[in-house]
Amino acid sequence: MNSNFPRLLSLLRKERGISQKNAAKELGVSQALLSHYEKGIRECGLSFVVRAADFYDVSCDYLLGRSPERKGTTLSAEDLHDPYNQKEMPNPKTLKAVYNKKLLFCSLNILFDVLSKSGSSNMMNEISNFLCLSVYRMFRVVFRINKKNQDEMFVVADPIANQRAQAEMIRAESTADVISRATLPKIYGEPKNPEQAHINNELLEKNYPNDKSALLNLIKNCEILITKSK
Repeated sequence: MNSNFPRLLSLLRKERGISQKNAAKELGVSQALLSHYEKGIRECGLSFVVRAADFYDVSCDYLLGRSPERKGTTLSAEDLHDPYNQKEMPNPKTLKAVYNKKLLFCSLNILFDVLSKSGSSNMMNEISNFLCLSVYRMFRVVFRINKKNQDEMFVVADPIANQRAQAEMIRAESTADVISRATLPKIYGEPKNPEQAHINNELLEKNYPNDKSALLNLIKNCEILITKSK
């Protein structure tokens, strides 16, 4: 059995708010045996995996860590919700958050479009990884707010997750930078169409009329933040 199974088995029980004793009774095993399964001390048979999946209403693929979706579905780009036209309900308490979220979303539209035009799949992957890791790190910070949140949701332990993610972000950023400068083209390649990555205010206005203002404001806000300490 893989290492994800004990973690997810424990997470599902805790999320449902039932004791190990009651869960063991429902699953037809002793509490001691269930405890061993949840701690990864012993491996269970396939029949138990199926019973646990049925009991917690998840797929076996999810329980075994093969899919992050509880129903075991494989997510494609077409399946993802597109928030571009999503309407936000006005709320003075969350106005700043909504503003920043829209700045980020519109700016990312431009960033990824320019990246795709430049013709560097390696650079696209590195920048995508960097951005995903930044969201992952902040999600784990927010996750800590409620002490009842179960750490079993994650594979990597909290004390080391941030440092490892940060290290990977530094690696991704440095690699993307090397690619953008074509410093080591034999190792990392270089953008095939650098002329397509030409950016100025006129082109932003022409190519991204709906997103241009958001990007310019994001740049302004960030530069205010990084020059505050001067």
